[in-house]
Amino acid sequence: MDGSRFFISPLRDGPHSFEVVVLEAAQPSRTALFAAGRGGDPRRHLPLLQALAQHGCTVVAPHFEPMASPVPREDEMQARTRRLELAVRSFAQEDLPIAGIGHSIGATMVLVMAGGHAQTLAGQRVSVASTINFDCLVLFTPAMDFFRAPGALASVDAPILSWAGAKDTVTPPAQAAFLKEALEPRSPVEVRLVEEAGHFTFMHELPPHIVDSHPDRDAFLASLTDDVCRFVVS
Repeated sequence: MDGSRFFISPLRDGPHSFEVVVLEAAQPSRTALFAAGRGGDPRRHLPLLQALAQHGCTVVAPHFEPMASPVPREDEMQARTRRLELAVRSFAQEDLPIAGIGHSIGATMVLVMAGGHAQTLAGQRVSVASTINFDCLVLFTPAMDFFRAPGALASVDAPILSWAGAKDTVTPPAQAAFLKEALEPRSPVEVRLVEEAGHFTFMHELPPHIVDSHPDRDAFLASLTDDVCRFVVS
């Protein structure tokens, strides 16, 4: 046993409650804040979160309400920023650096927490008053169309490691390329394009009715997990 502790804790968000998955490292050197994608369940990435805890990260991963539509509303996105903020305030250790990790719309939310100003398709702005000073970001298949307004990412300055899937039809590789173009040279961004990956290849547990075409998911996810842990704790 590595001494890490797994638990799920309820928190209040106004009149509503939600759960936070916490993996508490035995001797934490940092916090990793994880934001799930549209489905909202961080446990679909549990092997990655467990590996991070084994590498000394206390992982904080709030549950979100699933988004019914692939086009999120402003209130749905603001609810996710609130839950991320509440989770950090409740479980992150103040004197430790924080890494931000997110998949798809979760990557969008991590960028908002880092100081990005998102804008919905309806033109509504999503931002936070109090940003998180992340020391690094890991973004899987980031949804970047929310940041097309001039200066939307001007306040984001953390080093970023991002992955894109060549077969991703939800957030195609051009979106990760836009992230790199928007942030460099102010902030270093490495984008890794995976030729056989689709949008959901980066999840250890696939959503219902999703079939992933990657020829060797287990080997890919093991390599991905190693790379994420190495980047976050370096």
